[in-house]
Amino acid sequence: MKIRFASTLIVTVLLITAYSCKGEKQNETKANTPEEVKEAPVEAIMYSVDVASSSIDWVGSKPLEKHTGTLKLTSGTFEAKEGVIMSGSFIIDMTSINVTDLEGDSKADLEGHLKGEGEGTEDHFFNIAKFPKGVFEVTGISEKEGKTYIEGNLTLKDIKKNISFPATTSVEGDVMKLNSEVFTINRTDWSVNYASKSVFGDLGDKFINDDIEIKISIKANKS
Repeated sequence: MKIRFASTLIVTVLLITAYSCKGEKQNETKANTPEEVKEAPVEAIMYSVDVASSSIDWVGSKPLEKHTGTLKLTSGTFEAKEGVIMSGSFIIDMTSINVTDLEGDSKADLEGHLKGEGEGTEDHFFNIAKFPKGVFEVTGISEKEGKTYIEGNLTLKDIKKNISFPATTSVEGDVMKLNSEVFTINRTDWSVNYASKSVFGDLGDKFINDDIEIKISIKANKS
């Protein structure tokens, strides 16, 4: 009897833990009013983004499944002083939306839907024909709880919001690397509203979560 009770207790704890972890948002960021772009001092060193070695990873989810993918950058520059980013920006190639967890027709269908390539679905997600690029512009750097946060204006679908995310930067020789932790944005802040239960209240379990997890990895070379 004691063994059965102990086993039941362990299973219960594991279920509660699994449920709790599933609902966690990693480094949730709030979308605020755009801020003035930060300017670098004249002595700052300029670095140009190596687009072939840089990428953005994303995760989108709904109640019983999730999808992973990547985005490419088309260009970008950063100005740094003593290894600390003073200013900078990069351009996101929204036409490069890539789904990495599917293959074949399923992969092509989801990528096409996210890009808005189907008739009548143009504005469901990112409508790349109308909005082929996104932009991130640095507005500041801050320290919170021992972490460095990069603050900046993120523009998607011509909507500009200020966000912040934890990241580390390093400089080795003529190469600078910027790697963010995984952080979470709310897609509806940029009017990506398709199947959002916070926008449409009668979806039952047929909704897609508002949260998108993002991880940025950038390599830049001294100009």
